[in-house]
Amino acid sequence: MRTGTPPDSSAWRIAVWSLLCAAVMMLAGGRLPADETATVPAAGDRGQGADPLIERMRRAAEAMEWSDELVRHEWRIQRRPGSDSARVLDPTDRVVHSGSAAACREHFDSLEDSGQIPPVDGPTVILLHGLGEGRGSMRPLANYLREHHEATVLTFGYASPRAGVDDHARALGSVIAGLNGANRISLVGHSLGNIVVRRWMADAPAADLDRIERMVMLGAPNQGSDLARRVSQVWLLSRLSTGAAREMVLDWPRIARNLVVPPCPFGIIAGGTGDAEGYSPMLEGDDDAVVRVEETRLDGADDFVLLPVRHAFMMRDPAVQEATASFLKGGRFGATATDPSAAAGER
Repeated sequence: MRTGTPPDSSAWRIAVWSLLCAAVMMLAGGRLPADETATVPAAGDRGQGADPLIERMRRAAEAMEWSDELVRHEWRIQRRPGSDSARVLDPTDRVVHSGSAAACREHFDSLEDSGQIPPVDGPTVILLHGLGEGRGSMRPLANYLREHHEATVLTFGYASPRAGVDDHARALGSVIAGLNGANRISLVGHSLGNIVVRRWMADAPAADLDRIERMVMLGAPNQGSDLARRVSQVWLLSRLSTGAAREMVLDWPRIARNLVVPPCPFGIIAGGTGDAEGYSPMLEGDDDAVVRVEETRLDGADDFVLLPVRHAFMMRDPAVQEATASFLKGGRFGATATDPSAAAGER
């Protein structure tokens, strides 16, 4: 029996748009990961004998339908943006309750009161995925940090194409506000995830901002995205784009006005080859196949490192993982940088 609310017709629009964007990424020289792109479906939702590609598409589309509003370790309350439809997920991403937001919160509170959901205390790290991805894309980095960094590591999922950056920032704010026992919070964003954090910081309560210790940006389009501007010139992609995707493609100047420089120490990890060519022949200068190195830069950064890694693979790259852990511990990337020019021969 399916306990989640079935996606409406816009889910197919989102799925088609995502596939088209994936094609653009591949033309740019990038490649989407074959796995870790979405949350694991509930056991009752798995189709018997389903085609693996179709199943991946279904999982990816579902991951872009819901945004987290409360997170405790791997337990979470999610809401479908723009509605009162909510659900509670257990650590296996099984839907254990669904209904209104108030009903789901009541159920979640009862699980906490019974001790089934442990509290989150002390130092905490929140990981945010990028556009068109799910929480699963951050899993390799989350697993690494759980082994190499003394903090509770959480992942934050948001329906990137279904709602705008402002909505995602509010959802992030709800998650952070709900972590009452987390006295020190660090943030790690991939791609669009960094824009969501910077938007949240613009309006965040002072008490919550004071708890933010450090931030690491992976492949952040801090100066907008030339690839997104190229996508805007493709009529079909422009018409199909929705939510934050549409904003990045068509409305970057407005988004940029509402972003702030993080008030906490922050470091930037950019991907590239260390030469003027980069990974993509479609982009000018060095790039990670999706974001140009110069687009990642932001005045005020405490550290910056360029590593030979493509945009889609940052979270699973050992050098990126090591550099992220180093900055979270001491505010510097340390001796983790690799000579990007060595990647030139790998293209």
